[in-house]
Amino acid sequence: MIGPITRAVATRRNEPPVDISYPDGWRYERFIVTIQQKAGASWAEAENAARATLGTLGERISRGDARALAGDLPEALRSWLLNTGADAEPFDAAEFVRRVAAREDVTLDTAERHVRAVFAALARLVRRPEMSHLLAELPDDYAALLGDAASRTRDPAAPEVLAYEQFLQRVADRAALFPDQAPQVAAAVLEVLAERIAAGEVDDLAQHLPDELRAALERGKARTGGKTQRMSLDEFMRRVAEREGVDCTQALEHAGAVFRTLRDAVPDKEFSELLDQLPRAYQEELL
Repeated sequence: MIGPITRAVATRRNEPPVDISYPDGWRYERFIVTIQQKAGASWAEAENAARATLGTLGERISRGDARALAGDLPEALRSWLLNTGADAEPFDAAEFVRRVAAREDVTLDTAERHVRAVFAALARLVRRPEMSHLLAELPDDYAALLGDAASRTRDPAAPEVLAYEQFLQRVADRAALFPDQAPQVAAAVLEVLAERIAAGEVDDLAQHLPDELRAALERGKARTGGKTQRMSLDEFMRRVAEREGVDCTQALEHAGAVFRTLRDAVPDKEFSELLDQLPRAYQEELL
């Protein structure tokens, strides 16, 4: 049940509740964020790089291979990969980069950097067997473009570890905060979250966050003695607002920014386990 605070904010934003049972949206976001990190690009540049690289890859590999790869991708990415009906063209890595550069209208050096970032993002999103098959299909001269993807040893679902400054910057960007406001916002939300979830889940969450954020989790856990406290979303927001010294509408916006940044920072399995401890209203309003 969405309370009066959360209903008012949803109406003001004019946004429908998010159904996380369809994870395409946040998987797409993670894909683009990976490209941003790897290529040092803006969001728009990363999306353009993804579109150009996947479109070119769709020309390079067979339709069957493209469809198999697309099965692990969000809908938008699938459409870019499958946008050509032509048979596979056996062009080399240099031609691959040239086509990407033409599609993006960037230099060859920039295109090459973008291609490497997109392949690295694919390696984190696509199952190992499908990714291994793709790597085997491309000739040796693609090795420089596939470096990060080919040498990957991490779980493809695990996000890159975020530094403290990166975590705070994303919170600030998402909540339209000044940078010096983000530490208090993050600490308030994490402290209340640690009151809401079980102690073991708090400890698991802390392992994937910068050291500077763990103190807030420990304060929340200590306040409840590590026991889960049931609370509605409105009560959660009231506590966050109290710690921040803001109203509940602002607290909801801030909590949403922190939760979406947690989604970036925490591996998929652990994030899903965290969500399992929270009522549906939290998921609908905060993600």
